[in-house]
Amino acid sequence: MHAGELSTYINDHLAGSVAALELLDDLIGRPSAPDEPAFLIRLRDELNEEQDELRGVLRELGAGESSVRRAAGWFAEKVTRLKLTWDDPGSGALRRFEALEGLAIGIFGKLSLWRALAAVAEAEPALQRLDLARLARQAEAQHEAVEARRVAAAVSAFAAPV
Repeated sequence: MHAGELSTYINDHLAGSVAALELLDDLIGRPSAPDEPAFLIRLRDELNEEQDELRGVLRELGAGESSVRRAAGWFAEKVTRLKLTWDDPGSGALRRFEALEGLAIGIFGKLSLWRALAAVAEAEPALQRLDLARLARQAEAQHEAVEARRVAAAVSAFAAPV
């Protein structure tokens, strides 16, 4: 097993999750429905737990979390937030839609991570402690829930008022 390459791959996904958590915090502060904060907070908690799982794998691989990649993920989210504000300084409908779209894409990428790790888990003991099937199912459920909100947000962002 190429532990260095695996550590790099995991660190890339950890950096993406940093951006996702920042984006979630922004969405939590701008709810569009009464049930939305609870949903987003639950999603944020799940992402934090998944980060902990990945950090545990990194420790078992003898690697650590890359502070450079973590900072890059944080910075990327700040640039994204600036772009979203620039695109939609008014109602926030486009901003919310694009933020949800970014989350949906990120969660789909995370699903790909779990599937890739499952494909090599037999060769890497550090991965065998993860319940990769459960993590993949969780990512699928997260994606489905965010995607439903994203599609509903498209109506608010793009449909002409009647």
